[in-house]
Amino acid sequence: MSSALLPKPQMRRLLARRMKFHLFGAFFVSLGCAALYKFGVAEPRKRAYAEFYKNYDAMKDFEAMRATGVFESAPPK
Repeated sequence: MSSALLPKPQMRRLLARRMKFHLFGAFFVSLGCAALYKFGVAEPRKRAYAEFYKNYDAMKDFEAMRATGVFESAPPK
């Protein structure tokens, strides 16, 4: 009588069914992580670099480093 109440266990294609579920889950998790990295790290970093180089004067920076004696080939004036 107790055997009629319990469902039969699935013996065939159990790994394939579980693998399909985990494959879709892993795909969506990795897609979410990639989107979070792109919009949380990469885009703000691009904007920060663009803002920095918008007003950057390389010659002014070179002259400041030259005055402090950073370069051996370009002694301070």
